[in-house]
Amino acid sequence: MLAIYKREIRAYFTTVIGFLIVAANLFLISLYFVVYNIFYNYPYFQYAIQGSSLIMFIAIPVLTMRMIAEERRNKTDQLILTAPVSIVKVVLGKYLSALTIFAIPCVISCIYPLIMSRFGTVAFGEGYLSILGFFLYGMACIAIGTFISSLFENQIIAAVVTFAFLFIGYMMSSLCSLISADGNLLTKILGFYDLSTPFNNLANGTLDFSAVIYFTALSVLFLYLTIQSVQKRRYSVSAKHFTFGAYSIIGIVIAVAIFVFINIGVKQIPESYLMIDCTYNNMYTLTEDTKKYVAALDEDINIYVIASENGYDESVAKTLKRYEGLSGHIKVKYVDPNVNPRFYANYTSTAPSSGSLIVESSKRSKVIDYNDLYEQTYNMNYYTYNYDSEVVGYDAEGQITGAIDYVLSDDMPVMYITEGHGEYELEAGYTAALSKANIEYETINLMSADGVPEDAACLLINGPMGDFSDDDLKKVTDYLDRGGKVILTLSLADVELVNINKLAEYMNLGIKQGVVVELDSSHFYGSELYEIPKVYPGEFTSEIYGAGYNLFSPYNTGIILPEEDDGNVVIDVFLETSDSAYLKIDYKNMTDTNMEDGDIPGPFPVGVSATRTTTDAEGNSVDSELVVFSSVTMFSEAADSMVSSANQKVFITTVGLYSNKENAISIPSKSFDLGYLTTTMSDIIVIALVTVIIVPVALIVCGIVIWARRRKM
Repeated sequence: MLAIYKREIRAYFTTVIGFLIVAANLFLISLYFVVYNIFYNYPYFQYAIQGSSLIMFIAIPVLTMRMIAEERRNKTDQLILTAPVSIVKVVLGKYLSALTIFAIPCVISCIYPLIMSRFGTVAFGEGYLSILGFFLYGMACIAIGTFISSLFENQIIAAVVTFAFLFIGYMMSSLCSLISADGNLLTKILGFYDLSTPFNNLANGTLDFSAVIYFTALSVLFLYLTIQSVQKRRYSVSAKHFTFGAYSIIGIVIAVAIFVFINIGVKQIPESYLMIDCTYNNMYTLTEDTKKYVAALDEDINIYVIASENGYDESVAKTLKRYEGLSGHIKVKYVDPNVNPRFYANYTSTAPSSGSLIVESSKRSKVIDYNDLYEQTYNMNYYTYNYDSEVVGYDAEGQITGAIDYVLSDDMPVMYITEGHGEYELEAGYTAALSKANIEYETINLMSADGVPEDAACLLINGPMGDFSDDDLKKVTDYLDRGGKVILTLSLADVELVNINKLAEYMNLGIKQGVVVELDSSHFYGSELYEIPKVYPGEFTSEIYGAGYNLFSPYNTGIILPEEDDGNVVIDVFLETSDSAYLKIDYKNMTDTNMEDGDIPGPFPVGVSATRTTTDAEGNSVDSELVVFSSVTMFSEAADSMVSSANQKVFITTVGLYSNKENAISIPSKSFDLGYLTTTMSDIIVIALVTVIIVPVALIVCGIVIWARRRKM
């Protein structure tokens, strides 16, 4: 085999053909690389690989058309067939030589993500996995071309037929969708020759072992068919005598059956064992929160997909399969709206968009619109004066897990948020998190309300910049007296908040105006005012403690602990500064971080809870609860983005505990945004010249020179 391999490699590189194939592949990959990654600054190399996959239709037929067809035309195949070399070694030698030629541009393209990394953050996992998928796709295509080359003596015919076979394989997924949207026996059979779907699975950032097995098995099958085709010319076969060493219909049938059974068997394996998420932020991997929640299900859940299964969004389909793999209580069913257009009417009066999901339990149902599965942002287009949408995140897990929790919940708690005192509004990321946790929220103006409503699960006072009136304070303390729960976040207000401080004192805590300065460098980020607090174990930190998360809390106000214990109040500090922190009183005139006279030494609580136990008129024990966070800025999207949504986890856990929803779960959207690469025009010009022009042209010139020199010899 080695002799055949060397002979074929020498043939490729002593003519122009080998250099031409490598140059053509590199040219197209480099062209897409320069356009997508260097000019448009996308950090995903798979865009270039997916675009350049069209080269398969040209490069592979040219690469394989001469492999055996030329031997037959020149009658040199008789020399090989009569040589003391097995047909298997002959075919493998020729195949591996062609695969080597194809592998060269794949190996060279591995440099491109490294070039991209000079200009910003790059999704290396997706990039290199797409190169692997490109190589495996080419491996299968070369095997197909090798087989077709063995059937013809004319190279042109072999190339045209190979092109047709590869194009059909590329279009097979679309053809199956045209034949039947729901799939039938014919589409299942045709699906075994679907070349594009396995490649796309790999290029999308998932190491799909079923795709690797598929391409490998397909390559082996067509190599076996090639061996049988060549064997037919070596031996004369009697109709009454079949052997597996000679051309055998039975052997081909068995080989095809093995290929089919391998792929059917692989599909029976749970996807959790077949797929490894290699995306930058584990886009398609379910979080541990979801895994724990779903694993504990004891009720059946149906998820209806308003779309045909063929051609449905691959990302969402993968996510749904992972849910099915986690629990036998979850069943996913596809409902083609063309076949059953009124199916949605059983659940909602408004037709959802195509691709939407309906999550159903025995208690209730919830519709997830397809557009909500992706997080979008809207930017003004100053050419059209319209807002253009841009997909910036993938929120399928958050929406689906939230919907499952909703349809299983017995009731929906309501959190009231005070207004009228300069309170901060919850940002969109936090309101979305509350919705996914199935916690309703309403605003309340205490001045116009008789009091905190009876149905309030908890009350949020979010960073008031102005003080409460005596009447407002009375309404909140009355609410606490009947077992209420209050969440208070603090801001650097310009006025003294006397009644807010009285509210804290009511629960044996104190508030001191000022800003906390952290001098321990291991507990601040970038500035002494940007604390990274210590995290202690407890119910408020259960989602982050011990999980490797940091919290980020800028501009903290001083929370003062009591000097003497109140026998009725239990205080628990779960977030705290270091001992090196102090409270700067005159922070408005602050010029440095040095401690001055009048400043108060730390440590200071960043998150603290207080529970007061009293007895009502009927002799029943009543627990009033208050949790105070020293920074309202802690619960902003900007701060949350610094710590992988850990701040949001603490917020949702706190609201969940105070809303009697101890298992409140809210999965943040997974961002697509790695940030664009930053390249200059000179970078673009240099990289384009080298990769798109100089290297491919140099390869072709080298091939021409070698060919011309051999012609003169």
